[in-house]
Amino acid sequence: MNGFIYLWVAIGLIIFPLQLRVSAPYGRHMRKGWGPTISNQLGWVIMETPALLTMPLLFLAGSAEKTTVSWIFVALWLLHYINRTLVFPFRVHTKGKKMPVLIAVFAIFFNVVNGSINGLYLGENAWKYTSDWLTDPRFLTGIGMFAAGLIINWQSDNILLHLRKPGETEYKIPQGGLFRYVSCPNHLGEIIEWTGFAILTWSLAGFAFALWTAINLLPRALDHHKWYLKQFPEYPKNRKAVFPFIL
Repeated sequence: MNGFIYLWVAIGLIIFPLQLRVSAPYGRHMRKGWGPTISNQLGWVIMETPALLTMPLLFLAGSAEKTTVSWIFVALWLLHYINRTLVFPFRVHTKGKKMPVLIAVFAIFFNVVNGSINGLYLGENAWKYTSDWLTDPRFLTGIGMFAAGLIINWQSDNILLHLRKPGETEYKIPQGGLFRYVSCPNHLGEIIEWTGFAILTWSLAGFAFALWTAINLLPRALDHHKWYLKQFPEYPKNRKAVFPFIL
């Protein structure tokens, strides 16, 4: 499996420059020319469901004896993806908004691969994670980062979800939380979260997923930042796109 993961990492590094040049056509960057569309809400559920299912199912199907620590890994994965699949899409005020079916297809493929490699790895290597792993610096560092990233992601999503009053449709400048420093703290939180997961599992599969998360979200954050600067002349000039004071 390692050979496939190395290939998957290489593919991500190859397409990263392309993603920096082409804005993914959904949300505020939606535009014509990308084929048939579906509702944003339905698209989110369809896109995220494969990640919610593949990782725990393949973990369970693996031959290794499951340990308490390995179950913690699965629980963290589910904590993120239950929210992303079954909660977040129904909190977003996107009535009438669409996304290209092609984008949903790409996201399904991305989630199937990343869910599969992590589920397969943990399903076959759960035995490595004994109770001693709970006091290992990698676990302690990683779970701290995962928790911090999750909190940042959820807090930032909550701020965005409450920007508009009922009936309002126009975009506004988000305020509060890490929006004081960056345009996309929700993306920053997710990058921190999955980097933490890679550290606490100390696995090639986890590293590949963290890398792909950054490959997908960094260009998105940069696009959002440019959009804010263009849309709002009064937009805070000291804000960066995703990493405070850096980028």
